[in-house]
Amino acid sequence: MTDARDTDLKKDLAATLHARGDLGPEYESELVDSFLEKIDSRIDGAVERRLRRGLAEQQMQAARGARRSRGTDSWGERFGFGIVSLVLAIPLSAIGGAFAGMTGLIAAWVGIVGVNLAQAVRLNPGLFRGPGRED
Repeated sequence: MTDARDTDLKKDLAATLHARGDLGPEYESELVDSFLEKIDSRIDGAVERRLRRGLAEQQMQAARGARRSRGTDSWGERFGFGIVSLVLAIPLSAIGGAFAGMTGLIAAWVGIVGVNLAQAVRLNPGLFRGPGRED
Protein backbone atom coordinates (compact mmCIF):
# COMPACT_ATOMS: atom_id res chain seq x y z
CA MET A 1 0.00 0.00 0.00
CA THR A 2 2.86 2.37 0.75
CA ASP A 3 4.42 1.63 -2.63
CA ALA A 4 1.22 2.77 -4.39
CA ARG A 5 1.23 6.00 -2.37
CA ASP A 6 4.91 6.56 -3.14
CA THR A 7 4.24 5.97 -6.83
CA ASP A 8 1.35 8.46 -6.77
CA LEU A 9 3.53 10.99 -4.99
CA LYS A 10 6.31 10.54 -7.55
CA LYS A 11 3.78 10.99 -10.36
CA ASP A 12 2.47 14.19 -8.72
CA LEU A 13 6.01 15.53 -8.38
CA ALA A 14 6.81 14.68 -11.99
CA ALA A 15 3.59 16.37 -13.15
CA THR A 16 4.42 19.46 -11.08
CA LEU A 17 7.92 19.66 -12.54
CA HIS A 18 6.56 19.14 -16.05
CA ALA A 19 3.97 21.87 -15.52
CA ARG A 20 6.71 24.19 -14.27
CA GLY A 21 8.62 23.55 -17.48
CA ASP A 22 5.50 24.31 -19.55
CA LEU A 23 4.27 27.33 -17.58
CA GLY A 24 7.60 28.88 -16.70
CA PRO A 25 9.12 30.21 -13.50
CA GLU A 26 6.36 32.80 -12.91
CA TYR A 27 3.97 29.99 -11.80
CA GLU A 28 6.60 28.18 -9.72
CA SER A 29 5.33 29.30 -6.30
CA GLU A 30 1.74 28.27 -7.13
CA LEU A 31 2.90 24.87 -8.37
CA VAL A 32 5.06 24.33 -5.28
CA ASP A 33 2.18 25.39 -3.01
CA SER A 34 -0.16 22.98 -4.78
CA PHE A 35 2.31 20.11 -4.42
CA LEU A 36 2.92 20.93 -0.74
CA GLU A 37 -0.86 20.95 -0.12
CA LYS A 38 -1.04 17.42 -1.55
CA ILE A 39 1.79 16.32 0.74
CA ASP A 40 0.14 18.03 3.74
CA SER A 41 -3.15 16.25 3.07
CA ARG A 42 -1.35 12.89 2.80
CA ILE A 43 0.50 13.54 6.06
CA ASP A 44 -2.73 14.61 7.76
CA GLY A 45 -4.44 11.45 6.55
CA ALA A 46 -1.60 9.27 7.79
CA VAL A 47 -1.55 10.97 11.20
CA GLU A 48 -5.33 10.68 11.49
CA ARG A 49 -5.19 6.96 10.66
CA ARG A 50 -2.47 6.40 13.25
CA LEU A 51 -4.39 8.34 15.89
CA ARG A 52 -7.57 6.38 15.17
CA ARG A 53 -5.64 3.12 15.32
CA GLY A 54 -4.01 4.12 18.62
CA LEU A 55 -7.34 5.20 20.09
CA ALA A 56 -8.97 1.94 18.99
CA GLU A 57 -6.11 -0.04 20.57
CA GLN A 58 -6.50 1.90 23.84
CA GLN A 59 -10.23 1.28 23.84
CA MET A 60 -9.68 -2.43 23.19
CA GLN A 61 -7.15 -2.65 26.02
CA ALA A 62 -9.50 -0.79 28.36
CA ALA A 63 -12.37 -3.08 27.41
CA ARG A 64 -10.21 -6.18 27.90
CA GLY A 65 -8.90 -4.82 31.21
CA ALA A 66 -12.42 -4.22 32.49
CA ARG A 67 -13.40 -7.83 31.74
CA ARG A 68 -10.17 -9.49 32.82
CA SER A 69 -8.99 -9.71 36.42
CA ARG A 70 -5.64 -8.18 37.22
CA GLY A 71 -2.62 -10.30 36.41
CA THR A 72 -1.17 -9.98 39.93
CA ASP A 73 -4.42 -11.02 41.59
CA SER A 74 -4.08 -14.78 41.42
CA TRP A 75 -5.86 -17.23 43.67
CA GLY A 76 -2.55 -18.86 44.65
CA GLU A 77 -1.05 -15.57 45.75
CA ARG A 78 -4.06 -14.71 47.91
CA PHE A 79 -4.24 -18.21 49.40
CA GLY A 80 -0.50 -18.34 50.09
CA PHE A 81 -0.48 -14.92 51.71
CA GLY A 82 -3.43 -15.90 53.92
CA ILE A 83 -1.76 -19.15 55.04
CA VAL A 84 1.56 -17.44 55.79
CA SER A 85 -0.27 -14.71 57.67
CA LEU A 86 -2.14 -17.22 59.85
CA VAL A 87 0.99 -19.31 60.47
CA LEU A 88 2.94 -16.23 61.56
CA ALA A 89 0.01 -15.00 63.67
CA ILE A 90 0.52 -17.81 66.18
CA PRO A 91 4.13 -17.00 67.24
CA LEU A 92 3.49 -13.25 66.97
CA SER A 93 0.50 -13.58 69.30
CA ALA A 94 2.54 -15.66 71.74
CA ILE A 95 5.48 -13.25 71.74
CA GLY A 96 3.26 -10.15 72.02
CA GLY A 97 1.16 -11.71 74.81
CA ALA A 98 4.19 -13.01 76.75
CA PHE A 99 6.12 -9.75 76.74
CA ALA A 100 3.39 -7.09 76.89
CA GLY A 101 0.24 -8.94 77.95
CA MET A 102 -3.05 -7.94 76.35
CA THR A 103 -1.51 -4.77 74.87
CA GLY A 104 1.15 -6.82 73.06
CA LEU A 105 -1.47 -9.30 71.81
CA ILE A 106 -3.62 -6.45 70.45
CA ALA A 107 -0.58 -4.79 68.85
CA ALA A 108 0.40 -8.09 67.15
CA TRP A 109 -3.11 -8.59 65.75
CA VAL A 110 -3.39 -4.97 64.63
CA GLY A 111 -0.15 -5.54 62.68
CA ILE A 112 -1.44 -8.81 61.20
CA VAL A 113 -4.74 -7.23 60.17
CA GLY A 114 -2.89 -4.18 58.80
CA VAL A 115 -0.59 -6.30 56.62
CA ASN A 116 -3.55 -8.32 55.29
CA LEU A 117 -5.53 -5.14 54.67
CA ALA A 118 -2.61 -3.61 52.77
CA GLN A 119 -2.37 -6.77 50.64
CA ALA A 120 -6.12 -6.70 49.93
CA VAL A 121 -5.98 -3.04 48.88
CA ARG A 122 -2.93 -3.72 46.69
CA LEU A 123 -4.74 -6.50 44.87
CA ASN A 124 -8.07 -4.61 44.70
CA PRO A 125 -7.40 -0.85 44.48
CA GLY A 126 -11.12 0.04 44.43
CA LEU A 127 -11.93 -2.08 47.50
CA PHE A 128 -13.09 0.76 49.75
CA ARG A 129 -14.72 2.96 47.13
CA GLY A 130 -18.44 3.26 47.08
CA PRO A 131 -20.37 1.38 44.41
CA GLY A 132 -20.22 3.05 41.01
CA ARG A 133 -17.40 5.44 41.92
CA GLU A 134 -14.47 5.52 39.51
CA ASP A 135 -12.10 8.01 41.18
